Amino acid sequence: MKQQQIKHGIHPWSLVEKTLQPEDYCLNATLFSLGNGYIGLRGAFEEGYDPEPFTDGCYLNGVYASEPIGYGEAAYGYARNNQRMLTVPDGKTVHISLDGERFSLAEGELLHYERRLDMVAGISERKLTWRSPKGKTIELRVQRLVSLKEKHLFVLNLELTPINFDGEVRLQSCLDGDLAQAERSDDPRLASPIDQGDIQWLGNTADGTYLALPLSVKSSGFSICSAALHDCASDSEFTISNLRSEDCVSIEYRFNAQRNTPIRLTKYVAYFAEQNAEPIEAAELRSYLEFCATKGFAKHVKSQRLEMEKFWSESDIQVNGNDALQQGIRFNLYHLFQSLGRDGRTNIAAKGLSGDGYDGHYFWDTEIYVLPFFLYTQPQLARGLLEYRHSILDAARARAREMAIGKGALFPWRTIGGEECSAYYPAGTAQYHINADIAYAVRHYCRVTGDIDFLRSKGAEVVIEGARMWMEVGHFNPRRDNQFCINGVTGPDEYTALVDNNFYTNLMAQAHLQYAAEVFYWLKSFDPKACAALAEHIQLGVEEPLNWVRAAETMYLPYNDTQGIHPQDDSFLDKPQWNFADTPADQYPLLLHYHPLVIYRHQVCKQADVVLGLLLQSSEFSVEQKRRDFDFYEPLTTHDSTLSACIHSIIASEVGYPEKALNYFQQVARMDLDNYHNNTQHGIHTACMGGTWMCMVQGFAGMRLHGSELNFNPYIPDGMDGYRFRLQFRDRTIALEVDRKKTSYTLVKGEAITLHHGDQILLLGSKGQTEIIQMAQIEEVS
Repeated sequence: MKQQQIKHGIHPWSLVEKTLQPEDYCLNATLFSLGNGYIGLRGAFEEGYDPEPFTDGCYLNGVYASEPIGYGEAAYGYARNNQRMLTVPDGKTVHISLDGERFSLAEGELLHYERRLDMVAGISERKLTWRSPKGKTIELRVQRLVSLKEKHLFVLNLELTPINFDGEVRLQSCLDGDLAQAERSDDPRLASPIDQGDIQWLGNTADGTYLALPLSVKSSGFSICSAALHDCASDSEFTISNLRSEDCVSIEYRFNAQRNTPIRLTKYVAYFAEQNAEPIEAAELRSYLEFCATKGFAKHVKSQRLEMEKFWSESDIQVNGNDALQQGIRFNLYHLFQSLGRDGRTNIAAKGLSGDGYDGHYFWDTEIYVLPFFLYTQPQLARGLLEYRHSILDAARARAREMAIGKGALFPWRTIGGEECSAYYPAGTAQYHINADIAYAVRHYCRVTGDIDFLRSKGAEVVIEGARMWMEVGHFNPRRDNQFCINGVTGPDEYTALVDNNFYTNLMAQAHLQYAAEVFYWLKSFDPKACAALAEHIQLGVEEPLNWVRAAETMYLPYNDTQGIHPQDDSFLDKPQWNFADTPADQYPLLLHYHPLVIYRHQVCKQADVVLGLLLQSSEFSVEQKRRDFDFYEPLTTHDSTLSACIHSIIASEVGYPEKALNYFQQVARMDLDNYHNNTQHGIHTACMGGTWMCMVQGFAGMRLHGSELNFNPYIPDGMDGYRFRLQFRDRTIALEVDRKKTSYTLVKGEAITLHHGDQILLLGSKGQTEIIQMAQIEEVS
């Protein structure tokens, strides 16, 4: 993949746009988006921008509309309904006019411009000087924050100063319910439109400085209320008036403006949403905003900075000698933090809260790519992600029955509220490995945290119900010496669908079945009453755990003795290779230019499949085996999925290809900043962002969790001079610092711990103790 042009300045703690880039307005609306895990606010301008009217968006995590999926030729068991993350009323809109001239950066002359996303403060800021077509000049400064302290709040602070004129200035601040949606597209990564008839307006309020715009979503039962309260200050005289329509309410300020006299407007906007519940009382909502406004903007800024300081103290990765990578790493971690659901009932979408791509659906991206970052830095947030899966267990059970699975649960491939939303089953429902991915995440979480309470109360049920599915999807095959086989599935590689014995699926199912049996017998011993209650609740047969063990022990894992590799599935090696040499560069991604059946007939991978299995079950394979598999699959992989490069970087580090590891990592770290896949305008790529952390910690630092012990094998690629980060593990904080001469391990917090550095065993016996290991020379494997 070619290196993209870096369009923003390189700043370790911020993203800066020094000149207005009209061609990148949609892209920057994504990059400058803000969120707090509940509210997501795209970085479109407050006043709008005429050339690109469909880039705006404000979203609430877990709030969606539902509509039937239309099939030209339907069949039993197809997903019935799509759930689409709803665009809620836009609370940031402020229209500006100067003596009747509308302020718009699409007109007039821009004398100075700078926009900054400050990742230390957790706010965005835009400063500019603009001259109207008739020669009136203003300075404008707008700051935004989506509060990390107040879940339901975002605040906008605007300061406008006339420079060369006295006259009328109007500020019209709106709650705009014109929920414009994307048009239909053949690109499956984009959002689908919402039926505007699904929205019911419940009456609105425009009372002086207070605005409220409630609505309900008939298809999903959500009641949503957006409200705004304003605080205005200026030495210039002004009047206010209100405007109302069914889907828009506003307050208009008219100033007798004087040159060099600032006008300041602070706008406090709140969003509340409940499903199948009574709407929030208007008086209660107004009281909440009045409480938030009494603090003033400066206090909210201070509170935001404190929250960000705490986050960075726990989660930062510092890189020496490469500012571009440093910026990319922090940008990615920052967006993950502001996109993550924190309540156990919401998750993290493939595009976070920065755009409506993929309709705002949650995928396996969470468990495999995003959860590790939070698990090792903020484990309490990782628990919430797994609690979400427990919250949708009933829907997963219902889906299993629909798929002729009599016991257990089948988790949805794409969803928000728990219902399967994937209309294309070969690359959706057929990815049964979702169950094993979730079980893997539960096991990973429990091993890292020791959280027995979660395992007993929720995790065990998720793992066991998910495992029961394998006994009906798979079978003991007499044609393969009664080994356990799983047919008609799709692995992670979506360019190879509906195959028998996908290596990744079988490998992860084996681990899932083993773990389910382990959890069952542990629970039976640790808390017999809880075990008996669970068994009764799900009608678990006494023979089932024994069958899980038998299936795991006899699991068929494809292997080719001649080539010494793991075939991706039973038929993969029988297919011709894709003709990469004659495929033009503009024909990628293949999914947008070739029918799926054309792609399925060939040896070609969209993303890591076997290679991902080598990482997740790392201790099961030798380095030599990993290298052979990597060497075989890398040339066949297009990386058309942004989930791919990070896995290849990590395995390249392990098998002795540091140059390849760095090349892949450079794409991962700046995937969205440099828009490598040319679709970041529709939202960030959260899985890839999680992969950034994985590349640093599991790739360059070589961290693996073997059993309950942490193992490291660090090195420094040529593209940097060193790095440092912290990890949370079993109520301990461990700091690791690597430079060209040494690696240092420090126990920052907690009790003594044993670590492994390569073949060496280290004991950090007391708080503050540091062990220093001299760095060995890393040589590229030829």
